[in-house]
Amino acid sequence: MKVLSRVVAIILFFAFFGLALKNTHLVTLNFFLGYQRTDPLALILLVCFVTGALLGVLAMTPSVFRHRREAGRHRKALAALQKEREAELRAQTQQPQPDSIIPSAQYFP
Repeated sequence: MKVLSRVVAIILFFAFFGLALKNTHLVTLNFFLGYQRTDPLALILLVCFVTGALLGVLAMTPSVFRHRREAGRHRKALAALQKEREAELRAQTQQPQPDSIIPSAQYFP
């Protein structure tokens, strides 16, 4: 499976590389306030892709941290439940203890 995924990655890389080589003509981007930038189409597509990926990762960051905190709380609760269960099992296997111990001096003056 690892080899298959690497083969697919190599094929995709060469496909996109060939696409970039075929689209080298210049494209002008018009921004606000009359600002213009002229670059090759492949470079503009690459910049847009990387920017979108970074914005996607940035948008996911708060939920990832929230899930990590929640998982940590669940791990602590699970550890406490496991300790409680172990204590219950130990209590079940031990001999019952007397309710109270009365000193013998009270019975034999």
